[in-house]
Amino acid sequence: MTQFDRSWINYLTENNSMLKMPGESYSGLLPQLTEAEISLKYSLQQDLHKLVIEIGERNYLNYSQLIDTADFIAREFSRCDYQVRRQSYQVDTQIFENLEVEIQGSYQPEQIVVVGGHYDSVFNCPGANDNGTGTAAVLELARAFAGKKISITLRFVEFVNEEPPFFMTPNMGSLVYAKNCRQNQENIVAMLSLETIGYYSDELGSQKFPPGLDNFYPSTGNYITFVSNMANRKLVCDVIASFRRHTKFPSEGAAVPELFTGVDLSDHWAFWQQNYPALMVTDTAFLRYPYYHQPEDTPDKIDFDRFTRVVAGLERVIADFVGVIQ
Repeated sequence: MTQFDRSWINYLTENNSMLKMPGESYSGLLPQLTEAEISLKYSLQQDLHKLVIEIGERNYLNYSQLIDTADFIAREFSRCDYQVRRQSYQVDTQIFENLEVEIQGSYQPEQIVVVGGHYDSVFNCPGANDNGTGTAAVLELARAFAGKKISITLRFVEFVNEEPPFFMTPNMGSLVYAKNCRQNQENIVAMLSLETIGYYSDELGSQKFPPGLDNFYPSTGNYITFVSNMANRKLVCDVIASFRRHTKFPSEGAAVPELFTGVDLSDHWAFWQQNYPALMVTDTAFLRYPYYHQPEDTPDKIDFDRFTRVVAGLERVIADFVGVIQ
């Protein structure tokens, strides 16, 4: 344990109200899926089958499959009558694309909420949970909001090149996107990064946390987590408060220094670099998921009932943020 870890543990022990989140995490039996959620579950299963079984590994080393994934996403967005914007950029001899669709707000269109996830997978991994679940969730949420009238602008973005060797480099898809938003002086008021959200376990000890946090969170990995740095604590609190208000599913929140392992490991990091408020929604990936970045990251590892509940809950959170107009 480092001196930082020891100092932070002591600080949290004395000031543990810092980790307190609004509302209470749901406990008890989960309610049965509604008819709408059963339909959502089927769609999520179909999306994962397409991404993982039909297309497979998706990265710069499997470039044709990465292109197939982008084309699949664009087709699905278009079927909902969205105008798809492909943000293209070149790395060496390859062209990569972020894909964006937008619903313009009716009252304050200059304010923008971004919901995104990366569609690439790491080398030698089919990427069911990382990040097929995030990709599928973004697609389903875009379908859910298609045609709705909202107060502020809502964007759904599928990012390329989150995985190594692009992660935290200028060629990371979400960083290319966020930089462009900043250059255009766009007012992004919240960004939700959907990252590995499909694996849950009721086994005691299935959940791990970095030293300094493991004494403050449950050790059974059956909940969804909302994570950000300390600068974005208000966003984490607002999002988890909405989730807990509307959704009967266990949830935890963390707003901690970026030095803690895992806090910055997804596309929300790119938005932090451009001073946009952002957080990650995650099942905590390698802190829970034994198949993280492994060839065994396949759809049979996904708990589709719980995955569905999380996506349905996120739909209600987003509706709160963007102000759906009846």
